[in-house]
Amino acid sequence: MNPLSALPPGAGDGPLSVGVLIFDDVEVLDFAGPFEVFGVTRGASGEFAFSVETLALASGVVVARNGLQVLPGRAASEVARLDILVVPGGYGTRREMRNPAMLDAVRRLNGAAALTLSVCTGALLLGAAGLLRGQAATTHAGAMDELRALDCGEVLPEARVVDNGRILTSAGISAGLDASLQVVERLLGETAATETARYMQYEWRRDGLVRRTAP
Repeated sequence: MNPLSALPPGAGDGPLSVGVLIFDDVEVLDFAGPFEVFGVTRGASGEFAFSVETLALASGVVVARNGLQVLPGRAASEVARLDILVVPGGYGTRREMRNPAMLDAVRRLNGAAALTLSVCTGALLLGAAGLLRGQAATTHAGAMDELRALDCGEVLPEARVVDNGRILTSAGISAGLDASLQVVERLLGETAATETARYMQYEWRRDGLVRRTAP
């Protein structure tokens, strides 16, 4: 099966679109790691394979962990279609998982995307939004009980990346790099993912990957 067949018609005509949803108190590496992976990945002809932007509920500065100020590229409400949605974690997820506007945005963006990837406690947002029903999932080691309390399927605390096919979740913080490379490998092949990891001088961990549904 061609992995690109999971993406909307026309997705292969240019760079694949990636939206990274951010919010106050988002963990920096949770969103910046996937942003970097997708941002530097090149296709077979040397072209950039992904177009990456940050999204937020509203315009204006988002204050990430440790006071890093980020100006989002677009409001989530402006997005009609995405190839890949990235939902990072951080302390802000505990607030946002009780924010109806955020959960509505996560549901809508997930519906507009072909693939959704959570990093760290971003899985709590997916779970609170009802998107992990029947799905295997993982999250940060310190948030497993919170994930179990949500309406989701099997929780896999030993997994670094759980790939259900359309929805992927990853463990804490740096695991978002491995999950993003897993998506690159699925969509563009092992060579593209390996070259991306080599360019970043990152030791790609594949030992913790769990597949529940074949891509």
